[in-house]
Amino acid sequence: MNWWLEVCQQPSNEAKQAATERQLQLTKPTGSLSELENTAILLASLQNNSRPHIDKPWITIFAGDHGVMDENISAYPQAVTRQMLQNFASGGACIAVIAKEYNATLQVIDCGSVGDAYDYVGVERHCIISGTANFAKNVAMTEEQCIQAMNLGRESVEKALENGASIYVAGEMGIGNTCSASAVVCFLLNEPAEKLTGVGTGIREEQLIHKKNIIDQAIALHTDYVANDAFKALCAVGGLEIAAMTGAYIRCAQLGLPMVIDGFISSVSALVAVRLNPEVRQWMLFGHQSAEYGHQRILAELNANPLLKLNLRLGEGSGAGAALGVIKLACSLHNNMATFAEAAVIGEKV
Repeated sequence: MNWWLEVCQQPSNEAKQAATERQLQLTKPTGSLSELENTAILLASLQNNSRPHIDKPWITIFAGDHGVMDENISAYPQAVTRQMLQNFASGGACIAVIAKEYNATLQVIDCGSVGDAYDYVGVERHCIISGTANFAKNVAMTEEQCIQAMNLGRESVEKALENGASIYVAGEMGIGNTCSASAVVCFLLNEPAEKLTGVGTGIREEQLIHKKNIIDQAIALHTDYVANDAFKALCAVGGLEIAAMTGAYIRCAQLGLPMVIDGFISSVSALVAVRLNPEVRQWMLFGHQSAEYGHQRILAELNANPLLKLNLRLGEGSGAGAALGVIKLACSLHNNMATFAEAAVIGEKV
């Protein structure tokens, strides 16, 4: 039943070596394109193709509501989660514009939002529960509910591959989810909320202090249950969308689909995925370093070198989506630049 523990695919050393040798032959000083070179070589190994490409990107937005909203930890009302679901599907949200820009498939999955039943064209509704429980008082999810959310991520990746996806981006939506993500990473890194909690959607200083206190209270409440278990940390203080992204990342690695990790909340899911199955890490590219407090700490824990630093803090996959342009450019340069021989340029120093 614990499918997330199954082995992952292994990147191709042969494709990596071939891509590295090609980079040495392109008309530029060795290493002069730095991370553009590294990105192309990494993607070559992940796609088992010395000429990597991302012509069919796939973006999935996972949404869920959070019971910890009862503690007044966000600047926005919970109703915004539902409103944004419709905005994603109708093309008005940032990530929807990005998806159109890069000709990416955009999938929108409601893992469990609060409210009456609805029928939004373009939104897949899987209401596991109507939002998590208030983790300041109870565990956010039962273990069964958490697994159901992880399964939504698994199924999304399987669908992406069935449709020929070449790279996968997971994004999230859920008012209150920076509070949940901060609580999860506090457990994973064994550090207090003060070191890992930021303003999220833009709360005031007094709200931020309150948010940190709520997280610290929750950590004290659930410490015995969690006991250094990443899965139980996800159940105790996580969110449905955070669990779904965790499942998606693990399944990408198991099936050999490269992924681009977004900002703070997505990176928390990435860290949970790596704690559950360490081989998942080698399938990750990191889109950006966000402005959210604590993101740098998570990136360091994952030994990640993000492609962009634009001080974004929107979430919803926007930073990873923006990085698709850099990744696409890296592939184009790798595949289309002339070699020294083709350009009749002397390639060795004299």
